[in-house]
Amino acid sequence: MTTKKPLNQRSAHITQGKARAPNRSMYYGMGYSEADFDKPMIGVANGHSTITPCNSGLQKLADAAVEGIHEAGGNAQMFGTPTISDGMAMGTEGMKYSLVSREVISDCVETCVQGQWMDGCVVIGGCDKNMPGGMMGMLRANVPSIYVYGGTILPGCLAGCDLNIVSVFEAVGAHAAGKMDDAQLKAIEQHAIPGTGSCGGMYTANTMSSAFEALGMSLPHSSTMANEHQEKVDSARASAKVLVDAIRRDLKPRDIVTRKSIENAVSVIMAVGGSTNAVLHFLAIAHAAGVDWSIDDFERIRKRVPVFCDLKPSGQYMAIDLHRAGGIPQVMKMLLNAGLLHGDCITITGQTVAETLVTVPDQPRADQKVIRPLDQPLYAQGHLAILKGNLSPEGSVAKISGLKNPVITGPARVFDDEPSALNAILAGQIHAGDVVVLRYLGPKGGPGMPEMLAPTSALVGEGLGESVGLITDGRFSGGTWGMVVGHVAPEAAVGGNIALIEEGDSITIDAHQLLLQLHVSDAELDRRRAHWQPPKTRYPRGVLAKFARNVNSASKGAVLDDF
Repeated sequence: MTTKKPLNQRSAHITQGKARAPNRSMYYGMGYSEADFDKPMIGVANGHSTITPCNSGLQKLADAAVEGIHEAGGNAQMFGTPTISDGMAMGTEGMKYSLVSREVISDCVETCVQGQWMDGCVVIGGCDKNMPGGMMGMLRANVPSIYVYGGTILPGCLAGCDLNIVSVFEAVGAHAAGKMDDAQLKAIEQHAIPGTGSCGGMYTANTMSSAFEALGMSLPHSSTMANEHQEKVDSARASAKVLVDAIRRDLKPRDIVTRKSIENAVSVIMAVGGSTNAVLHFLAIAHAAGVDWSIDDFERIRKRVPVFCDLKPSGQYMAIDLHRAGGIPQVMKMLLNAGLLHGDCITITGQTVAETLVTVPDQPRADQKVIRPLDQPLYAQGHLAILKGNLSPEGSVAKISGLKNPVITGPARVFDDEPSALNAILAGQIHAGDVVVLRYLGPKGGPGMPEMLAPTSALVGEGLGESVGLITDGRFSGGTWGMVVGHVAPEAAVGGNIALIEEGDSITIDAHQLLLQLHVSDAELDRRRAHWQPPKTRYPRGVLAKFARNVNSASKGAVLDDF
């Protein structure tokens, strides 16, 4: 454990040397007093915006964090970070900016913390990319930091049934299949999102918040609270106070985020049935932390950790139900008792994981059904499988929960963009046994690796979720389930074999054998490759062009600074 040190270490330049007078003048202009210069300067990276319900409830948390900093003896310096609403951007050109925003957010946090020489940082975020982006920025700056998740949304309700954002996308498919009329679709659309907070299942935001709690970078129980509840505000205030103590201890993110703590986080992701995006994001987080971690490590963890939380998208319950059942501490205590968690990892509170969990019951309450006994899991092994083969020699990610038989061999139905595939699905042109191929949607090819929630939800809505395969070098929403494989690497834009698939080629997806295979001879692939040309870029300037030029493979996290 780190020892306590005086506050105001990095920002001492404010009171020392030749820079003292002009630096102080700027602070006096914001209402600082003489006594404030002996206090730590603490950034509050505020992701509040009215772009999306995920972030529109963050200002009250930022205000509470500022109060907590002041009460604990620090100075709060608030700055903004941007967000893109994945749910709103889904299926549009805007979705290409989603993964890009992860890098923009991380750059914002690093730039402000380092540029202003802050002593610590509270990062507050809601929508999907706020989570990894904020964590990556914290790790780059490596000053004492804590993550405050904005909180989950409460479920919508219609005719006694819970609804969420994925309900709407699946309803579109059901409507196209003639299983739902206009009035039913409109009612679901209008009732699915009842207020503020991030998408309510174990989708990407809730997956990453749960993982950050397991990582030790957020307070216990904070990752599954609802944004609209007072306990979320109270937790934000408490998080800020904990951070001030971490500054005294000089406890930094890279002291906490280690190979062992990442194993803890990934173990929790498997246990709760989390999003495929967690693979991409934890590769990037490990890179920012300087931790040796590869795509094959996810498969290593998957084989030993069962899925024992019954959560959407492939299960029954929402994140708020998990919270009421004991939350991530209950999940972690069960993993710890089973020898599947490193109890000696330090957390932001200064306690170890084992010390944090000492008062948590060994078993979940009998009056809930969200967290199952470890010996009665939904699946004996984790749900995020890393598939390889001649279509993905670097690896691809399959989410195999909710499937009776995660194996299919069928003819390729090839599409070079998402709208064409979605139109074919909604027009009834995709049939049971087909394998839909969506390509040129990877980190470089998209660019930005857009998510494919619209076509996958349309397949589910039409009743084809288990009988049609879909592979892509793009990504999937955390709300996706079905016979789907994403993050195929190498991607089509750099000449990966997914670019060489022709209509009707036979493809096998086999999660049992961890195989993604194109049944075409090497000689034929060589012949096709000789005639293949990379597509011309549609984005010669701007943020998408910069991203496409610098991004590395999805198998390495799709980061921009892998030099």
